Amino acid sequence: MKPILFAAVVSAASIASLALEGAAHASSWTGKASFYSHGARTASGAKFNPGGLTAAHRSLPFGTRLRVTNLANQRSVFVTVNDRGPFTGGRIIDLSAGAADVIGMRNAGVAQVRIERLAALTQDPPQR
Repeated sequence: MKPILFAAVVSAASIASLALEGAAHASSWTGKASFYSHGARTASGAKFNPGGLTAAHRSLPFGTRLRVTNLANQRSVFVTVNDRGPFTGGRIIDLSAGAADVIGMRNAGVAQVRIERLAALTQDPPQR
């Protein structure tokens, strides 16, 4: 009985790991965004600029460029990942206050958004 339970736990852990890895490599996903406006340094070491167009994401590499669209009003902003977070459950990205202003979500505090990697939005130029 114990070997079967162990196999089930290992299998479930493997599936969860693949799901998380797949999310990090997706080119587009939706979920809840929040914003933050405090802090001295980001996890990347950069000075935090609340008015900048930056974002915190749990796993995307620092420097990743994203387009974040507020699904309630279709307003979009381009941001650069330079921090880690969000640390509140149920959220997929934390935006700087400046980015939240651009997409009109600062008053609400949380918004349903679509996130797209910039690389997924552009195509490589044709080779000559």
